[in-house]
Amino acid sequence: MASEHFNARTVFPSGIRHANVPQTSHFTVIGNHLTQHETLSLAAIGLASHIQSLPTGTRIGIKLLADRFPEGEVRIAEALRELEGAGYLSRKREKLPSGQIITRTVSYNQPGAVAPVPDPEDPPPPPARPRRPKLAEAPAPAPAPAPAPTPPPAAPVPAPPAVLPRAAAPAPPLPAPRGDAHPARRAAAVALLAGLRRVNHRLLLGERDIHRLAGGVEAWLERGASPDAVTAALTHDLPVPTLNPAGLIAYRLAAQLPPILGPVHRSPAFVRPDPVQNCQACDRGFHGPTPGRCKFCVEQGRPAA
Repeated sequence: MASEHFNARTVFPSGIRHANVPQTSHFTVIGNHLTQHETLSLAAIGLASHIQSLPTGTRIGIKLLADRFPEGEVRIAEALRELEGAGYLSRKREKLPSGQIITRTVSYNQPGAVAPVPDPEDPPPPPARPRRPKLAEAPAPAPAPAPAPTPPPAAPVPAPPAVLPRAAAPAPPLPAPRGDAHPARRAAAVALLAGLRRVNHRLLLGERDIHRLAGGVEAWLERGASPDAVTAALTHDLPVPTLNPAGLIAYRLAAQLPPILGPVHRSPAFVRPDPVQNCQACDRGFHGPTPGRCKFCVEQGRPAA
């Protein structure tokens, strides 16, 4: 009778296995509809998880998130637009009673669900003032004081000299490319200006302004600035509100124009000297590519030995 052999190897599945520890504090509940979203990018899913973990009232913005994470402002802006399109985030501009314009951001852990939104900016109602106890009898009125003597008239104070208003400094002229016309570079400048609204919706420029400002962008590209560097310089730290986006872009193109870089000086390549040869006339050593006579023997006309 044949004996049984139990030497079959146990095969484990190749998929992921979880080693979970129960969380009792400092955790955030996030649905699989977000972590396993079919259309959101990985950056948008991670950004939504970070935003939902923040306490109510925490300030967020493209610049603050770019300082916190290694992704740049352009990638973070794209991720925020993805979350807005999927219903996980809403950003609305509102005007406070003081006249200040703010951006109110609301994070939704379940798109489409209706939930109360706390408002940390609304001040609490003032406490009720206690009533005064009612007196039984009103006190007798006090006698009127004697009128004070009228002081002598003061000497007139001379008026301060008039201050003339300071004239506003003229805006710097818009830079222009130094070389000949370059159609490909002009097309790249026009595309860069038209795409600024994708980075920030406040930088919506008309076609007339785009073609007027394209020469300034060409000057930056001509001086070696990359399109990403130009976009970052034009969209960084925008004022709120942005009343004149075309004027702001024109000012930054003129005021922050990078300098022209000089040529990069490189040391010449090392050239190995000719090998040492023995002169066939005087038997002295000299450097030469091939055997023969030295320079002195050649000039003296000495024959080879």
